[in-house]
Amino acid sequence: MPESDLETPTAESLARWLTDCVATHLERPVDAIDPTVPLSDYGLDSLYALSVIAELEDHLDISVDPTVMWDNPTVDALSKALAEELASDD
Repeated sequence: MPESDLETPTAESLARWLTDCVATHLERPVDAIDPTVPLSDYGLDSLYALSVIAELEDHLDISVDPTVMWDNPTVDALSKALAEELASDD
């Protein structure tokens, strides 16, 4: 069941999910991902960004504008932006 069917995800729960997603794509341990470091610093490119957006859409059962990752380039910034967007949709 998508998380959005339960209750609105928090920035913290989204950050945990995003950190896990990034770690999986990079084949690194979750604790090796710093949520304040721009994702591009890890070598993640536009193809990766589209992949993460697709996973976010599936996870949250919403449509996500791909530019949100460029406007919010860290896990912390992205999770806060998504949480605000989800809260405003309620």
